[in-house]
Amino acid sequence: TGEDEDGRDRLHMIDDLRTAISERHLTLHYQPKVDAATFRVVGVEALVRWDHPTKGLLYPGSFLPLVEDSGLMHEMTVAVLEQSLDQVKRWFDSGLALPVAVNLSASSLVDIELPQRVERMLAQRGLSASLLMLEITEDVIMSDRERARHILDELRRIGIQVAVDDFGTGYSSLAYLRELPIDELKLDRSFIASMSADDRSRAIVQSAIDLAHSLGLRMVAEGVEDEHTARQLSEGGCDEAQGFYFSRALPVDEFDSWLARYEQCLDTAELELGA
Repeated sequence: TGEDEDGRDRLHMIDDLRTAISERHLTLHYQPKVDAATFRVVGVEALVRWDHPTKGLLYPGSFLPLVEDSGLMHEMTVAVLEQSLDQVKRWFDSGLALPVAVNLSASSLVDIELPQRVERMLAQRGLSASLLMLEITEDVIMSDRERARHILDELRRIGIQVAVDDFGTGYSSLAYLRELPIDELKLDRSFIASMSADDRSRAIVQSAIDLAHSLGLRMVAEGVEDEHTARQLSEGGCDEAQGFYFSRALPVDEFDSWLARYEQCLDTAELELGA
């Protein structure tokens, strides 16, 4: 029956996933984070992709639920962290100190061994904790607030920064901003997408930036797709930005080429402005 077939497909996918994680067939694409005032690249976000042998390149939405359901999230998180830090080390050795942000799931944030594991990964590569940021959503924080607080305190002790991803879309209480050791808020793209045409969205974005700054946090705008929006965010005091206006997430070779071209364009523009 169709149900049996779906079940078999699912089991095959889980087997494929297990192999992909253990044999490092998961790939990472890197999206730049830029300083909203200068447009200089200040870091990257690592986004996982699965190069499936028969289905081609798969995006997280099509396989992360399967990872959670099959209990493979811990293994995948470790693999993604290791691959990300390997890349940061390669950049660092070539003279480029580029911090990487990695997304954490709910199951990762209740893993009490996570801080020590990450500390070991950094030490093995001789990297400073300042080169790693971990991103979590509001809902993940609230799913087990006390344990999240303990783990975030440990990460803070090590020197790893923490960002709240998709800010404004999850849990309605802002009390956690006062209670938990976080460094950065990433405003959800839904607010950014509508701010050029909608006064209310623009007011929400400005209020969120002001709130972040009053709490001593950085504000990052996600989903910046045009110059007008980028300029508005810069004028509003937003700290950093990400989005297709700058670049989509790219495989590392393409990212390196893009970065060289992008930096050259910025240098040229600055020279022309200074002339």
